[in-house]
Amino acid sequence: MNYAGYEHYVADEKRYGEMKYYRCGNSGLKLPAVSLGLWHNFGSNGNFDNMMDMCHTAFDKGITHFDLANNYGPIPGAAEENFGRILKKGLGKYRDELVISTKAGYDMWPGPYGDWGSRKYLISSLDQSLKRMGLEYVDIFYHHRPDSETPLEETMLALDQIVKSGKALYVGISNYNKEQTEAAVAILKELKTPFIINQRSYSIFNRAIEEDGLKSYAAANGIGIIAFCPLDQGMLTDRYLEGIPADSRIRTDGRFLNEGAVTQEKLTKVRALKELANQRGQSLAQMALAWILRDGEVTSVLIGASRPAQIVENIGILQSAPFTAEELAKIDAIVGV
Repeated sequence: MNYAGYEHYVADEKRYGEMKYYRCGNSGLKLPAVSLGLWHNFGSNGNFDNMMDMCHTAFDKGITHFDLANNYGPIPGAAEENFGRILKKGLGKYRDELVISTKAGYDMWPGPYGDWGSRKYLISSLDQSLKRMGLEYVDIFYHHRPDSETPLEETMLALDQIVKSGKALYVGISNYNKEQTEAAVAILKELKTPFIINQRSYSIFNRAIEEDGLKSYAAANGIGIIAFCPLDQGMLTDRYLEGIPADSRIRTDGRFLNEGAVTQEKLTKVRALKELANQRGQSLAQMALAWILRDGEVTSVLIGASRPAQIVENIGILQSAPFTAEELAKIDAIVGV
């Protein structure tokens, strides 16, 4: 039979065969084990050809989920604009094979209506995001951070309206702790809004979602978790073991990791973790990413990248051997948990 899509189908089978996909909570949506975040290196100061190469490499390796936010830059909005260009230049023809997410919740434009969690801000922001990316809808739209000054009902009703308007298929929240998540879930469940995921920072060094109970609560209640900053802003790599490179994020940005964080005590822990990773036949970064997914309670781990080769290295975790109880205990002992 001469089926017009056969060659494309075979190519997709080859690509997707390299990736694992996990159901996002109790929803029907599956996310790749590794997702690509566009927080860094996709803004106005990045190289567009490199951005495009990274997105194409990610998709070719089975990474179907691309995570953005309205304020990702620099300049705010630049990452969405650049991703829109990448879609227009070819990636967009695979739109139905992509999961595209964006967020609103941080300062985006001047005046009293460009921040936090009001209905006006969230709906207006998503309209702007869709225009920047050239999309009719996103797959997941997040409220990016809790807002103590806006009634939670207003924020959740805005998310509900966004889905009902067809501008998002699912909704999520980000940076909400367990208590805040429980309150949001109660409202969204009553509204029958397709809430599926919470995005939180999580790494070997940052156990906040374990400490506040969110990780176990989400697993018990059919809520997906996607972890950002899994490499602790580069500390869980070889990057700073021999000093602070001139082209490192500390030297070029400094907003999220500063020189004061690179202490000898921290570096001693990093070296011990690196030794364990090497014993497992992995780089430190690979072990740190695999650790996030070790028990099935995290749906996907968000990676950032500055070049395509980093993406290829990171998805090497899909061939990782499971952690032994002894290895997990040793990681906890090194970190001091």
